Amino acid sequence: MTDPFLAGGASGPAPATADAPAPGPLAGLRVLDLATLFAGPLAATLLGDFGAEVIKIEHPRRPDPSRGHGPAKDGVGLWWKLLGRNKRAMTLDLSRPAGRDVLLRLAAGADVVVENFRPGTLEKWDLGWAELSAANPRLVLARVTGFGQFGPYARRPGFGTLAEAMSGFAALTGEPDGPPTLPPFGLADAIAALTTAYAVLAALRGRDATGRGQVVDLAIIEPMLTVLGPQPLWYDQLGHIQPRTGNRSANNAPRNTYRTADGSWVAVSTSAQSVAERVLRLVGRPELAAEPWFATGAGRARHADELDAAVGGWIARRDRAEVLAAFERAEAAVAPVYDIRDVLADPQYRALGTLTEIPDDELGTVRMQNVLFRLSETPGAIRWAGRPHGADTDEVLTGLGMTAPEIAELRAAGAL
Repeated sequence: MTDPFLAGGASGPAPATADAPAPGPLAGLRVLDLATLFAGPLAATLLGDFGAEVIKIEHPRRPDPSRGHGPAKDGVGLWWKLLGRNKRAMTLDLSRPAGRDVLLRLAAGADVVVENFRPGTLEKWDLGWAELSAANPRLVLARVTGFGQFGPYARRPGFGTLAEAMSGFAALTGEPDGPPTLPPFGLADAIAALTTAYAVLAALRGRDATGRGQVVDLAIIEPMLTVLGPQPLWYDQLGHIQPRTGNRSANNAPRNTYRTADGSWVAVSTSAQSVAERVLRLVGRPELAAEPWFATGAGRARHADELDAAVGGWIARRDRAEVLAAFERAEAAVAPVYDIRDVLADPQYRALGTLTEIPDDELGTVRMQNVLFRLSETPGAIRWAGRPHGADTDEVLTGLGMTAPEIAELRAAGAL
């Protein structure tokens, strides 16, 4: 039988460059992406970036909503080009018996299934862990939901925004006299995706030892809480609840954004004592660095008004280029506050290859973030951008050993 993950050849997506990229370290790993919006699909993308063979399975009549999120060009959703890269796109209605049977056949040859349905949904379709593991005892099932697979909130609809609120992130974010602030992008989803990819690899490593697959239960509220640091410890031991401090830190100062004479903004950080001293010498206020309270980060934070006035006043009289050059000479930590235009033009990002251009059948060429990190021996690669809805359905099913009449029958039954 032909391998459904490797079938297609010339009819499948073209590589991103004339020379096909070398196989990544996850080559041979096979992933079924059943998830939508955004943590589960992004986790599968991260695996695909480093060589995993990923099939994106979408409902025939209700595609992944990310295809319609944000700006589009010529009717083509641009977010999907990023989220769907390195994935073959097929359609399958899992709620129909014929669709269920196809998924079980695919799962039999897969290593990982990623899903984010509400708990109990796969079980309702007879596609729960019992059925999937019976089809493939070595399978890893990654279940990504807002609140996890059990507990009083398990069946609630869950999105990253709710995790940003419930984790304590929003309560910490914003000005002291302002409301809690949510990020204007999918922060919790992205953190959950990174965590899911890590969890999948940990589960696969466990399989190496036991020969058995397992379930990954990832609740989006938990990774978000983890990245907030020692909040539970502080409250448990001291009853301390961290307040909103805007751009300032309770642990050091000066730490803020400052406006330059030409209307730009820069960010300054002085987590290290030596850096704080260099900044105060640079702005002509060495006497502040000699104050007893300046010797600790917490002491400096209590005098943030005075320090911000000194640093902010010096920066406000100079253009951004002069500020950045002076800080660099002083070996003090500063960064310009960029928008995406600045990111695309920055020489450091260019040197790293952080952004890359990918040929695309629908849009010609698209520019997007490159793979997340560099490996010296087995690097990842973007082989193609997100594919049209269902573009590879027939190819995948043919690779599964199905004939054209069988595929036509599935389509007529509404399973595709």
